[in-house]
Amino acid sequence: MNGKDLRAVLSNNIKLYRCNHGWSQADLAEKAEISITFLSSIERCVKWPYPDTLVKIAKALKIEEFELFRLNKAVTDDTSTLIERLVGDIALSVKDSIEKTYRRYRGHLKLKK
Repeated sequence: MNGKDLRAVLSNNIKLYRCNHGWSQADLAEKAEISITFLSSIERCVKWPYPDTLVKIAKALKIEEFELFRLNKAVTDDTSTLIERLVGDIALSVKDSIEKTYRRYRGHLKLKK
């Protein structure tokens, strides 16, 4: 594995663990006491964090530092849970949209008896 691959693993794992917590980049950046811009750069594989920053990120995510570098481990273990949450969120969003649209147009509809 080269440096580019390692950076991609780190980036993917940070994003995955962050999303599993339901956190935005701003949430994680605040908890890890780093800037949102820097976290975004790490997640986009643009910047490489110092070891002390990795410790802060891992601590904020409530994981051990080595888990940030587990090759595909986080992806294979947590992807189905993440997909289930995503599908549930999408379903709720669609349901809410349909209900709002129905309420908005309900008064304009005349039902035949």
